[in-house]
Amino acid sequence: MQLDFDLKGTISKPKPTPKPAEPAILTVSALTRKVRGLLEDGIGEVWVEGEVSNLRRQSSGHAYFTLKDSGSQIACVLFAGQTAQLRGMNFADGVQVQLQGSLTVYEPRGNYQIIVRRIQERGIGALQAKFEELKHRLDAEGLFDSAKKRPLPKFPRRIGVVTSPTGAAIQDFLNVLHRRQRGIEVVIFPVRVQGKGAATEIAEAIRLLGDPSTSGLPPFDVIVVTRGGGSLEDLWEFNEEAVARAVAASPIPVVSAVGHEIDFTICDFAADFRAPTPSAAAEILSADSAELLDKLQHHTARLGRPVLMRLDGLSHQLVALQRTALFLEPRRILQEKQQTLDRLFEALQSTAESAPHQLRLLLERHARILAGHRPDLKISELSRRLSTYRDILERRADSQLQHEKSTLARNAAVLRALNPAAALARGYTITMDENGQILRSAKDATKSKELTTRFHDGEVKSEVSKT
Repeated sequence: MQLDFDLKGTISKPKPTPKPAEPAILTVSALTRKVRGLLEDGIGEVWVEGEVSNLRRQSSGHAYFTLKDSGSQIACVLFAGQTAQLRGMNFADGVQVQLQGSLTVYEPRGNYQIIVRRIQERGIGALQAKFEELKHRLDAEGLFDSAKKRPLPKFPRRIGVVTSPTGAAIQDFLNVLHRRQRGIEVVIFPVRVQGKGAATEIAEAIRLLGDPSTSGLPPFDVIVVTRGGGSLEDLWEFNEEAVARAVAASPIPVVSAVGHEIDFTICDFAADFRAPTPSAAAEILSADSAELLDKLQHHTARLGRPVLMRLDGLSHQLVALQRTALFLEPRRILQEKQQTLDRLFEALQSTAESAPHQLRLLLERHARILAGHRPDLKISELSRRLSTYRDILERRADSQLQHEKSTLARNAAVLRALNPAAALARGYTITMDENGQILRSAKDATKSKELTTRFHDGEVKSEVSKT
């Protein structure tokens, strides 16, 4: 025990030793959850590069693998909803990849892992950045403006295809096109679709097909640029600026059908229409022959029904006319019409002779009516009535004025009798306190310090000394 001394040399009371604090004891789950929170909040989303190993694909669609380098490794999981991006990619053990994901902890085992959101082969990042830069620049120039997109021909007769003649894409395109609609002419312009220099060939082919007069080719209704699927590097020639500008400058519509449905290229954005696959491009540009025949038969029936109905109606009218008296006995009908004409002529002649007399009688009757409504007589009558009404108004106005004067005189006499000034003129006065209240009793004067007495010609101030 430690003893403390004060300045006077006396021994002070000993200080008690503090008890050690109780340690915070966590469960394994709580500790794991705390570590998980630190990782997710402190690191979160990361980009990591390494080699794929121990790849396991589950029936659920999820993929589990380890990402490693020469010194370390980390577990990774790619859930089924994200595995579509692996299509066309060489994803296997030993492949160098770059991935983006969230760093977290798998709590049941206490292992830290990466939940992968995006994955690409190493080296893809630079190509993707180049892709985005070119896309943004051309879009700013208006090369992808939707208002400039031209509609595709509904029934093209000649199609120019820019592709490799030995690839599977052209076979798929031709099979679907000719199965749906025979008779469409297809001209294949062979080019390389991969490798250095392929972009120049593709752009030149689009230019020649768009202006066939320079190459001696027949005119085309639409151009199709196509190839099969592949990685970003395989499709890169279709991301070159020369191809995009050739597509945008084409005087005829261009369809881009490059890669699979998930693949997008700069050529797709510059084209008038993007087809997800070569087969889809063939379906879009061709009409189903069976469907066209059905529509043709339907429209033929629709056009034929009104014509047949019209012919049938005219036939009935013709039969009815053949049975009429005009058709059977034309001479008799003509004689009856002649008699009717004679009768109408006689009636018209009789009317013409009697019409002047009737008009004369009508004129005389209207003259009598007008004589009874002569304006000068009406004016005289109205003037007389106006003079009478003026006299009546003047008499009533004089009577009313005299009545009002009498009433005014009576009211003035009453006011003069009730006027307080008249009473003051006769020698009366009015006494008020300092508040201007009239005193009606002598005892009210004791409550006021100063009185005001009003005469007819002025006022007098006074003080109360005795009541």
